[in-house]
Amino acid sequence: MKRTSLRKTHLVCTEAATLPTHEGIWKIIAFYDGAAKNDGETHLILTMGDIAGARNLPVRVQSECLTSEVFGSLKCDCDDQLHLAMRIIHKRGRGALIYLRQEGRGIGIFSKIRAYHLQDHGFDTVEANRKLGLSDDTREYRSAAVILKKLGVESIRLMTNNPLKMSGLKKEGTKVTGKMPLRVKPGKYNRGYLKTKRDKMKHDL
Repeated sequence: MKRTSLRKTHLVCTEAATLPTHEGIWKIIAFYDGAAKNDGETHLILTMGDIAGARNLPVRVQSECLTSEVFGSLKCDCDDQLHLAMRIIHKRGRGALIYLRQEGRGIGIFSKIRAYHLQDHGFDTVEANRKLGLSDDTREYRSAAVILKKLGVESIRLMTNNPLKMSGLKKEGTKVTGKMPLRVKPGKYNRGYLKTKRDKMKHDL
């Protein structure tokens, strides 16, 4: 992953607003990347408790998954991980969830549905992306690192099963002191997907 200097990132943020949810009452802030080439790159952070100056803060960095989080798709574990992370943070009373607008591991919703079509015909998620000429994972974590820096977070414990997410944040200057796995129960429709993430993408599952 190419490293981008934090000084070259121009994130403009809103004021914090209250967001009551089934997993507690949060503060939500939107961050718009003024240097982005399209206006869809508005990211979000949900915070609970005072995070300024926090060390070892539990943080989940979640990439957008419209099919799962909006329509309830059972093909992946994205929505399960999202709400599990929110429940853990709520129970602890302090933490943050950064929501990055990079659908389908960065390929976008159009290509993601094309990949789904190939999966319907026997390809796994990695094979489908490659057949379309796409990378396995094009996500970047520069914006997440900048958001944490802007809000004064000193260090985090990252809620993830993905070692690339940890290394990606570290490369962008975030101090990651540990990992908190997010294990969810496999289902009928996502068992193969989770196996592929474990075997081909080295997720800790």
